Amino acid sequence: MPQPFVPRLQRLHRLHRLSAALLGVHLALSACAAQAPGSELWPQPAQQPVAGSAGTEPAQLPDFAPLQVRPNFRAPSAAHCARPPQLREVPGRGDGQETASHRPLSRPWLVAAPSPAPAVPRSAPATVAGAALADRAEAAPAEPSAAPAQGPRGADVTVQRAPRDRGPVTAGVVDDNADFAEYLAFRARTQVAHRDRDIRERYLLQVRDGRGRPVADAEVLVRSPQGRAAWARTDSAGKLWLHPDAFDAQRARVYEVTARRNGVESRGYLQRGQKSALELRLDGAAPQERARLDLVFLVDATGSMGDEIGKLKTSLRSIADEVAGLPSRPDLCFALVAYRDKGDAFVLRSHDFTNDLGAFQRVLDRLQADGGGDYPEAMNEALHETVHRLAWRGDGATRMVLLLADAPPHLDDGGPQYDEDMQAALGKGIKVFSVGASGLDRQGEYIQRQIAQYTGGRFVFLTYADAQRPASGPGRETVHDVRNYSVQTLDRLIVRLVREELGAL
Repeated sequence: MPQPFVPRLQRLHRLHRLSAALLGVHLALSACAAQAPGSELWPQPAQQPVAGSAGTEPAQLPDFAPLQVRPNFRAPSAAHCARPPQLREVPGRGDGQETASHRPLSRPWLVAAPSPAPAVPRSAPATVAGAALADRAEAAPAEPSAAPAQGPRGADVTVQRAPRDRGPVTAGVVDDNADFAEYLAFRARTQVAHRDRDIRERYLLQVRDGRGRPVADAEVLVRSPQGRAAWARTDSAGKLWLHPDAFDAQRARVYEVTARRNGVESRGYLQRGQKSALELRLDGAAPQERARLDLVFLVDATGSMGDEIGKLKTSLRSIADEVAGLPSRPDLCFALVAYRDKGDAFVLRSHDFTNDLGAFQRVLDRLQADGGGDYPEAMNEALHETVHRLAWRGDGATRMVLLLADAPPHLDDGGPQYDEDMQAALGKGIKVFSVGASGLDRQGEYIQRQIAQYTGGRFVFLTYADAQRPASGPGRETVHDVRNYSVQTLDRLIVRLVREELGAL
């Protein structure tokens, strides 16, 4: 080869290698950007190699088409909650002025139109199972212990609201995932309007690390060969119930299930009809050193909720102190989302997460019950706010919502719908514990239990000495369609639920 061409070829070769290196850097940066917390493309494939498949792989795997859907949420990504409570208000038609702290709305259905007159406080229909926080005699009854009880299963009754509560509030709890057959029977015999998601067929997923320990808060993607998909996160025990028919009406024969944590990924296959749980291993997933709890009080603040809100105000401090004193010594963040309806002074007021309990208590103390109008309330908008707008912490946090309400959501408007947001909550690892307050009817009970079961939470309900006479005082009876439930005072029950969620960490 002639000598003059050699330096030129060497220069071209060096330029080629430099271009290839720059291209590699560009692709690496693009992949990192795609995996950034909160990315709309989440989840993306992990950058590390797959840690290995688990479970029995079907003899003949179908071809899996690209995903046809994207997740309807952003991954939780906040690093801390060391900030004062931040207010966001969505005004209703009862008040034409936005508050100074109100940030611009991102969805047109939240914009409130003017109205000639505000709504009047709600009065529940006579057929609704009304109830109220019970009066207490001078000699308070002893606190009931947590033991099984049997609740009546009759028709709705008409009751009058009792005077303002001056004593303990008792509540029962059922775990519809633990007694799934009874829950399906309840759904079958309860014919009310609701947003349907088929959960009758379910499968258990267990994610463990290389030493067999549960992997909490692992991201999970379940997809069908046709490209339909659902997202979820494991709970503190590393477990998750999968409901393929809730997102795949075509009922595929096999699903690909991918779990990842800290960039480590594992994949397995779920075959329809299999009896055993699907287990995935994530060898490089390190456990969380200290428990972190994000706890939201999602509260119906209409006129009929005055007693319940008053009790929450007086018991918050003791609840927080007991939770902080648990063996896991959790790092606590609190948030409040209060809602009414579109005809009231506000649709919702949310105070984002804070670790300042004193400031949060002052926020809660200012909350007053008022308004209401018709029976359904703005629960859809409030649940959407809770799931999508609050600064949930990422990286292994435990995320809980206590939904305290005595009415169902509207199902006839064009705004957000609770079934879509309960799916998003599952994708973000948020468990909803629905608390049925006094006056909750059969439709409200159905929807509250639907949200709790799908997200892995539980259904809580107030109890009385006589279910049809709330003024009879705290006790063990309820008008709700439940059986084999335990009873405690409401504040002790909340602490117990938190303790059980954190106990596996």
